[in-house]
Amino acid sequence: MGLCFRKSITIAPGVKLNLSKSGPSVSFGKNGLRETISATGKSTTSIGIPGTGVYYKKQLSLKNLFGKKDKDKAEKADKGGKTSKTAAAKADVSAKEQEAQAKARERAALTEENKAKVAEYEAYVAAIKSVHKATDGYIDWEALNKGRIPGNLVPGSEEYKQWEDLKRFSDRVIAGDVDSYFEIIAEVKPYDDLLDYGSSFEVGTDRRDVLEVEFNVKSEEVVPKTELSLKANGDISEKEMSKTNYYSLVQDYICSTMIRVARDSFALLPVDKVYVHAVDTILNTATGHDTEITIVSAKFERNQLLSLNMEMIDPSDAVGGFECNMKFAKTTGFKAVERILPE
Repeated sequence: MGLCFRKSITIAPGVKLNLSKSGPSVSFGKNGLRETISATGKSTTSIGIPGTGVYYKKQLSLKNLFGKKDKDKAEKADKGGKTSKTAAAKADVSAKEQEAQAKARERAALTEENKAKVAEYEAYVAAIKSVHKATDGYIDWEALNKGRIPGNLVPGSEEYKQWEDLKRFSDRVIAGDVDSYFEIIAEVKPYDDLLDYGSSFEVGTDRRDVLEVEFNVKSEEVVPKTELSLKANGDISEKEMSKTNYYSLVQDYICSTMIRVARDSFALLPVDKVYVHAVDTILNTATGHDTEITIVSAKFERNQLLSLNMEMIDPSDAVGGFECNMKFAKTTGFKAVERILPE
């Protein structure tokens, strides 16, 4: 950019040949506004003041001009490419976020499932230690024999029909007919709900005030040997239960069930004493055969048992409070004992 003087030769209307030290050039246009192209390919735009020879000019290389256009196109293409790459990158990030969210939902669902499994396991363990807390309803045979209908019974209801079925035994029960005891047990099946724990029962007596029940514990089927817990990340931890925990659980299960057997027996029949014998099957290493042995034997007195707070007792400690034969070690479990028999 600058101020200068020039000389030109008109070679055609509107077209002039310019001579200068830098070489010839051709100008197009009118006075005051012209376009000049030199031999070197430079384009000069001139804006002059007519009559003075003074003008303002701006030079531009045609090569650079066309190069600039190509460069602009390339920059636009590059920008478009970058935009496409940015969009693709954003799409990739969005896909990764969706994948991460899907994995998070899957992990949360798995954690909830694992929580449910652990809760189910803990509920089962609690249940086999709390068998003694439930019991059948108490039957007042004297009131039944006199035809006194309990206030909660509605004539025609299922409970009323059961009351009528039991009433037909009342005369014999009051008279001390032990055969009626077995018939009632066969009809009512007071121990059947304990079969869910893999147990079996045999009942015997030859006295009106005593009942003897043999209880097969089947601890191998009932008591788990593994412990489940939930890790901090939501996974399940499963490991072998320690011998101490396992045998302690077996002891609580057996004693809890023995108390339940005694409670149901007192609720159903007018006996004063219930002898419960817990029997388990072990391998006799001397013979190589499975052998049934008595591992706990207890004599339950009605009044003493009914005085216990069933919600708060430890079943193993409670059984130990009655006349009882039990040899138990925390690390080895039970050993065979002699049965306590009716006098």
